[in-house]
Amino acid sequence: MSDKICIFAGTTEGRKLVALLKDAAEVTACVATEYGEIMLDGIDGITVHSGRMNAEEIADFFKRNKFDRIIDATHPYAQAATENIAAASEEAGIPLMRILREKEGHISNAVYVSSVLEAKEYLLHHEGNILITTGSKELSDYRGLDMSRVWARVLPVASSLDACEKVGIPVSHIIAAQGPFTAEVNLAQLKMIDAEYIVTKASGSSGGFEEKIKAASECSAVPVIIGQPPQVSGLSLDEAISELGKMYQLSRRKITLVGIGPGSTDMLTVEAKKALEDCDAVIGAASVIGALDIRKPSFNEYDPAKVREILEAHPSFRNIAAVFRGDTGFFSGATKMIKELENEDIKVISGISSLAALSAKLGVNWDDAVWISLHGHDGNFVNAVDKNKKVFLLTGGGNTPSAVCRKLKEYGFGSLVCTVGERLSYPDEKITRDSVESLSEKESDPLSVMLIENPKAVDAVRLGIDDSEFIRGDVPMTKSEVRAVSVAKLALRADSVLWDIGAGTGSVSVECALSAYKGQVFAVEKEQDAVSLIEHNKLKFKADNITVVQGTAPEALEKLPAPTHAFIGGSGGNLHAVLKMLLNKNPDVRIVMNTVTLESQAEAFACAKEFGFEVFEAVSVNVSRSKKAGSYNLMSSQNPVMVFVMQDRRTDG
Repeated sequence: MSDKICIFAGTTEGRKLVALLKDAAEVTACVATEYGEIMLDGIDGITVHSGRMNAEEIADFFKRNKFDRIIDATHPYAQAATENIAAASEEAGIPLMRILREKEGHISNAVYVSSVLEAKEYLLHHEGNILITTGSKELSDYRGLDMSRVWARVLPVASSLDACEKVGIPVSHIIAAQGPFTAEVNLAQLKMIDAEYIVTKASGSSGGFEEKIKAASECSAVPVIIGQPPQVSGLSLDEAISELGKMYQLSRRKITLVGIGPGSTDMLTVEAKKALEDCDAVIGAASVIGALDIRKPSFNEYDPAKVREILEAHPSFRNIAAVFRGDTGFFSGATKMIKELENEDIKVISGISSLAALSAKLGVNWDDAVWISLHGHDGNFVNAVDKNKKVFLLTGGGNTPSAVCRKLKEYGFGSLVCTVGERLSYPDEKITRDSVESLSEKESDPLSVMLIENPKAVDAVRLGIDDSEFIRGDVPMTKSEVRAVSVAKLALRADSVLWDIGAGTGSVSVECALSAYKGQVFAVEKEQDAVSLIEHNKLKFKADNITVVQGTAPEALEKLPAPTHAFIGGSGGNLHAVLKMLLNKNPDVRIVMNTVTLESQAEAFACAKEFGFEVFEAVSVNVSRSKKAGSYNLMSSQNPVMVFVMQDRRTDG
């Protein structure tokens, strides 16, 4: 049988506890007023007791119902009720938990008083209109004020209106409305009555205190704050929920990951708007939260681990919205957030991506396009533009639209047409369509979306590129047929990281970079002439994912990221040290080595035996090419090349 819990509610904290415990225990919620009943609307499966009870009635109520636990979540100013609840709990021998509301920090321009009577005394000696927001029960204590300068905001119930009438507040000075009130609503009411003062209790964030102070600050009204009365010992709401969580199997928190679209609230889906309306708190990057009209507690954080810490520190937030710009499934931090919060009840709401938004505005489809995010990381967009007729880029950080265009211009794409969408969905939205060359000189918002169009793009697979296409010079180069075999033996993936050691002209680096277009190639070469040739071939073949490293192996390899693959075209007599470096960086690295001399082949065999590679293969490549001799064609043999394949473990490459 589940525990019977009595919760004295009527406050925001009380409602949260009722909703949280209703499925874990048999809950009776006690409220004193009509407003308290209204606050419990929508919570099923509970018993509601409405009406005020004196000390004897509370004690009798406890005895008749035989509760297992009492929770006092009444308003901090309901001191008499708190004392009566405590006395009755002690008499009945029932454990009591008192919920304390947080205290507010000191506000520099406010007037602090200890009671309503002290507030009245202060206002008697200061001219100007007054907005009273302390409720109807204590309105009689304001007698003596000139009621023509007083406006009272009270609940829209008969008892509140009667209280206003009894103290002589004109009907036109009664603001009958049910909160919560936003800062904007408070500001509008203060301006409407030309208020010089707003009287409020230090009722905590859940009582709308912050919104009142913010509004007062904006219109220079003086807050008259009735200081929070001394409270009995108890627990904060977060502390109480943590303790209750250990006692009962409370339901998991609901975390909704919300894609907000490009930024403007106009682009929010109906589902996203509802999630933001229903949540207790909002978490997200400052720029994302700043784009929304947030009227809930908010935390500027997007790191999943730190978000987890925030949730653990605030267990009272049971329905949280984590917001992300764009679409939650499109280059979004939502993926990592799902993994970090996998033990919570997670729901994902998609948003409109900026790519889709720009496509719609341009009237173009994007199902045949390639898209790359440059926000927070680099991507090989040069290769993508070279091979695809339409490429969308999400820019950010140092990868601004102008920086992107400058790089494309460097690779010979200056004449291509580019569209930049800035501040999409905002009033200052700007869409610019011009040449890459022109846009390379114009600054745009770093967080933009770009469309680059290349009508002549050809997505061809190139293996064994003809030698004549490379810029040669006098530097040795791996010929096309041997290169084709060597690259095939490497078994590259699209995201491979390759070290090309002794890169020469860079022919192997180029072919590998074109194959591993999502990866990175480090062309290591000691000769300056060869380094220059590699740079020229990198530009010619649009292989922007090649990084040229001048130096001698193995010293030049020390600071490079771990390779998945390595090609050794020349080791400078340091083969043993080079292999050792490779295996230290990645024991599973796949190595292909080309040798021409018998001495190099012998060294390769010796090293392979010493390191004990599980995968070892030696292939002799003998190539003959036709050569014109008068009216005849003769075959001319090339130097045979031994291609070695070495790997410590068998993998899929």
